Amino acid sequence: MRDSLIGHGDARIADRELKDLVRLVETFGFHLVHLDVRQESTVHTATVQEILGQWGEDYAGLNEDARCARLASLIDTAAPLGFHLARLTPRARETVAVFQLIARLQQEIGHDTFGAYVISMTHHASHVLEVMFLARLAGLAGRDGDGWRSAIRTSPLFETIDDLERIEAVLARLLDEPTYLALLKASGNVQEVMLGYSDSAKDGGVLASSWNLYKAQKHVIALAQARGVGCRLFHGRGGTVGRGGGPTHDAILAQPPGTVHGEIKFTEQGEVLYYKYSNAETAAYELSMGATGLMKASLGLIRPVAPDNAEHCEVLEELSQRAETAYRELTDDTPGFMDYFYEATPVNEIALLNIGSRPTHRAKTDRSKQSVRAIPWVFGWAQSRHTLPAWYGIGTALQSWRGDDPQRFALLRSMCRDWPFFRSLLSNVQMTLFKADMDIAREYAALCSDAATRDQIFGAIHTEFDRTVREVLGAASSARLMDETPELALSLARRNPYLDPLNHIQIAMLKRHRAAPSSEDVTSPWLDPLLRTINAIAAGMRNTG
Repeated sequence: MRDSLIGHGDARIADRELKDLVRLVETFGFHLVHLDVRQESTVHTATVQEILGQWGEDYAGLNEDARCARLASLIDTAAPLGFHLARLTPRARETVAVFQLIARLQQEIGHDTFGAYVISMTHHASHVLEVMFLARLAGLAGRDGDGWRSAIRTSPLFETIDDLERIEAVLARLLDEPTYLALLKASGNVQEVMLGYSDSAKDGGVLASSWNLYKAQKHVIALAQARGVGCRLFHGRGGTVGRGGGPTHDAILAQPPGTVHGEIKFTEQGEVLYYKYSNAETAAYELSMGATGLMKASLGLIRPVAPDNAEHCEVLEELSQRAETAYRELTDDTPGFMDYFYEATPVNEIALLNIGSRPTHRAKTDRSKQSVRAIPWVFGWAQSRHTLPAWYGIGTALQSWRGDDPQRFALLRSMCRDWPFFRSLLSNVQMTLFKADMDIAREYAALCSDAATRDQIFGAIHTEFDRTVREVLGAASSARLMDETPELALSLARRNPYLDPLNHIQIAMLKRHRAAPSSEDVTSPWLDPLLRTINAIAAGMRNTG
């Protein structure tokens, strides 16, 4: 159309709105943005088991090495791999259909329609090869004559503390598989790795999560460089500090030296999109802060960067272990703790809101810490003004490590001053401590039916809160929380006169709603105002989940 207009002497018209459209299509294609696809590893494993079961094979009975070898041989073969789709369970048929849909849409719209295929709860290299096998069945990957082709890029997601600790072994096993390496080269020779902040923090506490994520990034980059493979780190950050949230600019600068290579990928929590990007000026500011942080963190591309201070890393290793132990003693080893969580927070009622991309629990009838998802876990604690996942255990770690040694105390202060990672961590912790309110949290604790359990658990939380405030302020050389960010402190302080009454209204609504008779045919009259308080408190506290 543009060429035709120019050819007929209408170049002035062609250089207006039509030219803008041409530039937009050149930039974004007809798909505008990449669509990432995400599924949990257990779903792929079950689907592969069903398909191979049709061929008389017992995939579930194979060990990890045997699974990798069998999957690689199936991907490598040029022979047709037929199976009966109708004989699969509905979940397996749906999984296969997703890969078939990806293949069809790539043909219709273009190869760049889809970004990465994210594999949640990646525990083994076979979990990635299972996805490539299903892609092979859909015609998305495999041999192409004498060469290879791959129209799909995987992004294994490592979420728990245990997964982060073995990330190097899993990726080494994967990148040492010739078949996968060939497919990776065919798709651009860049391995994307997603790091989960939410479940690792729920699992072992924010300090252990942050430190293990920090170490994992260094391991992944070193491993990829040794194999001659590019690597893109994908940070699965949430809105709240307990899920990796915090100021984007500081978060990028806090990445390990030499791990940011001119690009970075991270998630933006849905609830903060409105606050960050709904206004053009705010959106430009947020993007500018992210871009400048990226440029600063990418200095390693043009000149050598100083490595981390070895002594600082040793201290963080020990602090991480102490903090995780304290966190697990409360959340895993204290009898009645999960009962306290379900009674002293509105987590069950949060599930009734029409928000969120996933159910609140992995298994509906399982109320364990492992089953509850990270978003309602953090959301519930934030609503009740505990904000526990973002700080618990840090005070114990700092106090027990430094003891009465003035040299250790001075070292902590120098770490906060000189190490962006540690300074950013403590700054974010201060914000969550500022948002907590133990007086209001005590009122929520009173909702617990067992007085002895309530007093024990809330007493432990209150004591650790006071300890964490004291120790964090000492390490940060501050007199009050958020002294370094007075504007934000003032903003948060101005919300409290509105938030505090809302919390008390919510407590009253929780009591009435839980006491009211309810069934499929009868809805509690207190449910609607209760859900309104949840929305209102979330809006006031902002990064709540």
